[in-house]
Amino acid sequence: MTSRTNRSDEGRTNLATRGPDHLPSSPSPGSRSREEEPQGRTPRSLMRSPTSNAETLDSLEYMLDNLIIVVIGASGDLAKKKTYPSLFDLYSHGYLPEHVVIMGYARSHKTNDELRDQLRPFLSDHGDASKMEEFLSKCMYKSGGYDDRDAFASLHADLLDYEAEQEVSTTSNRLFYFAVPPNVFLDAARSIHETAVSPSGWTRIVVEKPFGHDYDSCKELSLGLAELFTEDQLYRIDHYLGKEMVQNLICLRFANEFLEPLWNRNHVQCVLITFKEDFGTQGRGGYFDKSGIIRDILQNHLTQVLSLVAMEPPVRVSGPGHSHYVRDAKVQLLECVPPVTVEDVVLGQYVGDGEREGYLDDPGVPADSQTPTFCSAVVKIQNRRWDGVPFILKAGKALDDRKAEIRVQFKPPPAGSYLFDGPAIPPNELVIRLQPKEAIYLKTNVKAPGLRSAPLQSELDLSYHLRYPDTYNPDAYTRLLLDILRGQQSTFVRDDELMASWKIWTPLLHAIDEGQAAPIPYRFGSRGPAEADELAKSVGFVYSGRYKWKNPAAKI
Repeated sequence: MTSRTNRSDEGRTNLATRGPDHLPSSPSPGSRSREEEPQGRTPRSLMRSPTSNAETLDSLEYMLDNLIIVVIGASGDLAKKKTYPSLFDLYSHGYLPEHVVIMGYARSHKTNDELRDQLRPFLSDHGDASKMEEFLSKCMYKSGGYDDRDAFASLHADLLDYEAEQEVSTTSNRLFYFAVPPNVFLDAARSIHETAVSPSGWTRIVVEKPFGHDYDSCKELSLGLAELFTEDQLYRIDHYLGKEMVQNLICLRFANEFLEPLWNRNHVQCVLITFKEDFGTQGRGGYFDKSGIIRDILQNHLTQVLSLVAMEPPVRVSGPGHSHYVRDAKVQLLECVPPVTVEDVVLGQYVGDGEREGYLDDPGVPADSQTPTFCSAVVKIQNRRWDGVPFILKAGKALDDRKAEIRVQFKPPPAGSYLFDGPAIPPNELVIRLQPKEAIYLKTNVKAPGLRSAPLQSELDLSYHLRYPDTYNPDAYTRLLLDILRGQQSTFVRDDELMASWKIWTPLLHAIDEGQAAPIPYRFGSRGPAEADELAKSVGFVYSGRYKWKNPAAKI
């Protein structure tokens, strides 16, 4: 365990370094004025202008206070691959102050320098070497158990020392990021609640999915956390809510007049929300087998996307109170969705193709496993806007492509079947590609070029990497961490929202566990079980094999 008296020999920098006074002459309402800052102690952080000129001092108010970020589970894969790189991204672009301290905490014993050595390979692609070393000098480490109150009390004493050295404010804020499995959430939360909350500023707790494995376990976890922290202090992170195109859904829907009149049962035939991976479990089958594709993808990521696509307009989508309004609208929508049944789904499990192994070939997977690696589910929404419109949520591993997208298929044009000779007029589709190569394109029918007069399907295309090639487009975790620091919760999952989602999927999960539905084998690299295409066709989705979207970058 690292001694507090010995920290200076671990490569620590002077965290209280100061610079010239660059505070704005007219601060935003709610921010500190120059007179409120200690004489001669203007933090260097205020010299580091964030990349976006649109940011206001008020939205970055946390920069004016002492700030410590504690990564619980700092030695694990999630912390090394996602949490620390995202924090480094924020730091590199001026969204973390110079005086920040990032404290890693985990059970394994290591020094500050050993932690830094482990992090370097994961940070090297996120900024230049000098900036990386600057960031790493702010990364400290302490070992201890997650249920060890004495260890957390010692951590609290360390944090007080660091806050005293920061000296930029009388307010000290603490963010605790739980990069640990859910079975230790409550132990760590209790330890923090009893010994390590900030005595003078906000304390925020960030927890990662999975939030339970069914409705009852989720309820137990939610009640346990609610006994320790308020909902305003809890940030349940679903990284899909940080993706550029998912965050764009609200703007796309409510800032474009032409869409709203069409966004209902009168014009929409069906909606397909797809998540496809072109690789298998890659040796992690033992972990995946405990969850399966429904718990891993559909219950959280795709259900979150569904709620944003289908919800009613919130009272506000920005400004005061918008976090509550947006999440209220999502909960209202999810409460209109009845539980998914066995009859609503097609399940699959991939098998080898001669070159690549099947799911059951993974050493960690039981030989008799019935865990689905593919699921296509028809979800119904019982409200005035969407009654009768099927929402097809489809996710799978070892498929023919890697992509995630939303496909809104509109009803066919009236009289199209006899106005035009030849093949049937294909339906219009609005496609929002979430990953990779974010794009929005509208499939339209136009006259074939040249002397022919037959309708031809083409697209009106906005491909982000071409239209905005120089725009800073951070990782989803980076966006979400910034929202946490700002105290903006609209991109995080509220407790009632989480419970509503589990109500939709728990009956199906229990039926699968009881053997009421078995996965259909499908070949590695295929589209999945053919029965899934039949299910989509049976509820009205029209698949046109004649059309395929072309990445505009390939035409240049």
